[in-house]
Amino acid sequence: MELRLDGKVALVTGASSGLGERFATTLAASGAAVGLAARRIDRLQSLAATIGRSGGKALPVVMDVTSVADIARAVDEVESQLGPIDILVNNSGVSASQRLGDYTEAEYDHVMNTNVKGAFFVAQTVGKRMVTRGGGRIINIGSAAGVHVMPRIAIYGMSKAAIVHMTKSMAREWGRAGVNVNALCPGYIETELNRDHWRTEAGRKLMALLPRQRTGQTSDLDGLVVLLASDASGFVNGAVIVADDGLSLG
Repeated sequence: MELRLDGKVALVTGASSGLGERFATTLAASGAAVGLAARRIDRLQSLAATIGRSGGKALPVVMDVTSVADIARAVDEVESQLGPIDILVNNSGVSASQRLGDYTEAEYDHVMNTNVKGAFFVAQTVGKRMVTRGGGRIINIGSAAGVHVMPRIAIYGMSKAAIVHMTKSMAREWGRAGVNVNALCPGYIETELNRDHWRTEAGRKLMALLPRQRTGQTSDLDGLVVLLASDASGFVNGAVIVADDGLSLG
């Protein structure tokens, strides 16, 4: 079965780089019109132009996920120009790497305000509209760190564990309205933000401890995100899908 998203409208948060950029490109290539949301409008405009040259349709919109009012404004903009949102990839996220005793209040607030508060209110804003319209797909981007302990990223892991519980709660409450809510939890994926780290001595040592001594590529998640966004995932609701190359197996 070929999975296509023709005629669908998707919104991807955190679309200016990394996983979000790849998710947006993949959904557009599968036929969806995609709202590209992040704070860096220049990056979004460049991505929209790239998608357009490939025959896709994308709309860049500025969104600060830590502001509920800004979320509502950006969602209104996407729906006024592209149509009702059928698919949300709730991807915006940040991290902070410290030993537990060294985290500051500012670091804690930065991670939690983006990864938990931001993710919740993006999903709430879009989800309420999907419930009213009788259906939709929400893909919350969690992390393998949210389902098992990983070193030096405790607060990030805490925030992603919250995403797992949020996903299950939303799936339970909104499922009757035809809204499927699932969590995609990647392991170590190489992106432009961490690529240099994997070339350092510390990065190579960490990679040597991974089950197959490799990191994932953003393309490794293409099939999962398209499946969860498509009508083919109609019986998948409340799932927590860990894509970590076996890391969580120990």
